[in-house]
Amino acid sequence: MRRLLAMILAVAGAVLAPATPAFAHTGDTEGVSSYRITVTGLSSPLDGLTVKVVEGGARLELRNETGRPIEILGYSGEPYLEVRPDGTYENVNSPATYLNETLTGDSALPASADPTAAPAWRRVSGDTTVRWHDQRTQWQEAGLPPQVAADPDSEHRVREWVVPLREQTRTFEIQGTLDYEPPPTAWAWWTGAALLAVAVTLLAMRWPGSVAPLTLFAGTTTLWYALSRILDGGGWFGVPVIAGLLACAAAYRHPPFYLALSGFVLAAFAGFGSADVFTASVVPAVGPGWLARAAVTVAIGAGAGLALTGVLRLRALTPR
Repeated sequence: MRRLLAMILAVAGAVLAPATPAFAHTGDTEGVSSYRITVTGLSSPLDGLTVKVVEGGARLELRNETGRPIEILGYSGEPYLEVRPDGTYENVNSPATYLNETLTGDSALPASADPTAAPAWRRVSGDTTVRWHDQRTQWQEAGLPPQVAADPDSEHRVREWVVPLREQTRTFEIQGTLDYEPPPTAWAWWTGAALLAVAVTLLAMRWPGSVAPLTLFAGTTTLWYALSRILDGGGWFGVPVIAGLLACAAAYRHPPFYLALSGFVLAAFAGFGSADVFTASVVPAVGPGWLARAAVTVAIGAGAGLALTGVLRLRALTPR
């Protein structure tokens, strides 16, 4: 089993390790939300220039393969970021450099931050892809939008937004929309997880041969969810990856203690640790939100069922 686990870890590392783009800042990253941010296009398309939303809407990602410098303008129209053929640079005199350190934009501004000052460029990375928080795409006001407050159970177009770009002397825009989507019915997903836990326990105890396919299904489902988070720009989603690998290894050999351990880790860390997907409509993962919620339901339900099965088998082996 050690050889199998080592092989799984090596393959997962090769497959899941993503290329790392430049970040204009560190700070908070992805999380669940009720607001869907969508890039609808560029006002003036340019070959080799692409923009998309990543991390569940927490950041925008711009990839510049045009061979020419592209500027991202700040909140007062000042140069903020510049993606050149040799890498990404940020203007340390731009207030956006500091405001965009967090998603909420509550960072303190230094005295040197002045949108009217001449740009002072600092190299961020040698990459021509950059990700950044942008308050123009977010709902930052206190409380709900008026139309949402009047009807919170329906979808609403909150507004359309633009982020200005500049290529030499030509200015154009990233265009997008901000929409509100009501949260899912959380109790239904929790009920599904509880029913799945009972079903897995009964099935595993009644037909021992079903343990291997059950653990393999639970493990691969969790690995898929971790991969979907990574593909959305979230970086290495370590704990669910480890939990999924432990479950997959249990499909090969599953003595009671290891079965209980792998099931507990799957339910507690990959399942309950990601249960916030039950409470919001937009999750930081590729694909529809219901797929992510289904994967977390499997982690909680199947993990709890497998853990309980391992405990019951240990109890049966204990001398009276």
